[in-house]
Amino acid sequence: MDIYAQAVNASAAGSLAAVKDADRKHVFHSWSAQELIDPLAVAGAEGSYFWDYEGRRYLDFSSALVYTNIGYQHPKVVAAIQEQAARLCTLAPGFAVDVRSEAARLIARRTPGDLDKIFFTNGGAEAVENAVRMARLHTGRPKVLSAYRSYHGATSAAINLTGDARRFGNDSATAGVVHFWGPFAYRSPFYSASEAEECERALAHLEDTIVFEGPQSIAAVILETVGGAPGVLVHPAGYLAGVRELCDRYGIVFVLDEVMVGFGRTGTWFAAEHWDVIPDLLCFAKGVNSGYVPLGGVAISGAIAETFARRPYPGGLTYSGHVLACAAAVATINVMEEEGIVEQSARTGAELLGPGLRALAERHPSVGEVRGLGTFWALELVRDRATREPLVPYNAAGADNAPMAEFAAACKKGGLWPLTAGNRIHVAPPCNIAADDVAKGLAVLGEALAVADAHTV
Repeated sequence: MDIYAQAVNASAAGSLAAVKDADRKHVFHSWSAQELIDPLAVAGAEGSYFWDYEGRRYLDFSSALVYTNIGYQHPKVVAAIQEQAARLCTLAPGFAVDVRSEAARLIARRTPGDLDKIFFTNGGAEAVENAVRMARLHTGRPKVLSAYRSYHGATSAAINLTGDARRFGNDSATAGVVHFWGPFAYRSPFYSASEAEECERALAHLEDTIVFEGPQSIAAVILETVGGAPGVLVHPAGYLAGVRELCDRYGIVFVLDEVMVGFGRTGTWFAAEHWDVIPDLLCFAKGVNSGYVPLGGVAISGAIAETFARRPYPGGLTYSGHVLACAAAVATINVMEEEGIVEQSARTGAELLGPGLRALAERHPSVGEVRGLGTFWALELVRDRATREPLVPYNAAGADNAPMAEFAAACKKGGLWPLTAGNRIHVAPPCNIAADDVAKGLAVLGEALAVADAHTV
């Protein structure tokens, strides 16, 4: 009997009601008006699927929040956590522990350039917080530049760095953050006629921002290697190399945020490999152990590590490099290597998701653009392909967001769990999703797009 059948048989008649009741009374959910939500009660998960207490299965095209890169309940990672828990559950971060050292070694082995020192955090936002702190201490400068259409986390510095609407309710306007426009050819802020022109104009705009803000005041430029939450924004050729050159010219630390795209998501271990770019600091989390136990971190270049060789780094976390999380990371990285999951992600994108999503775009007028890499894609949904008017307005809610809500409901009705954001659906299944599950998901997505088509002109 598989995990799904066991879970369905084990579900007592009152389990669903009890879970929903306790959730409603005691759980405070993120990013939500508490009385306006009705979270699905999940009974179990395996591979690319999860299911509710009534046995309804959902194919997860969101990888939870884009982190179950190896799927749910991989037996080798579950076993590694169990074995580690039996031997040593936790230890303070000041000690050298075998699995912590091995996790750091395995990560450093795959990071680009000389990013060989690993500072562990509990997640991606904390990784960004500490990368910014390191950059400021290394340079002695206060400002950090980040792009509009970005997301870097919900902690203090990270949410101020964020360039999407989630910043609005949290922006302190005192965080030393300056935003700039990155390239986005489909909705170009530079009126470009080509990707090459978009790249050139975006780099000129960034240099102008640096010059007019004062290079001597800027500690870092931080970018998502591929823009995640803002819409799977794949930078044009030459852009990241151009940013690297600007940072070198003005003595600015270059930080890449790979929290969402690291560890196979784009078909390489780190997305920076697509453009042969080496940052000074690289933030990671999510896929490092598929979220089985919270873990994140910063990979640090030799020059920045040297700053703290004889000068204490004024930062730390009680659970930095948590033993169970590191055991999960070691097992996850080894599984990805043994099973060729990074290569599978690349093939799935090139042979299945990319062609399949482009075929859907040809049939559905609500699809304005398809973009992505590996197992990380987005469909930009529009009311009018000619004008590129979004299917729903920016930061839409309530009635204004009805077309996207109807579209998402249609996906769920078909047994597909979608990840929608703004006027987009992000297609981010586990990196090791089976080919027949890709086909199944695309079929449901095609049916749901008919609902979006009804709102086009």
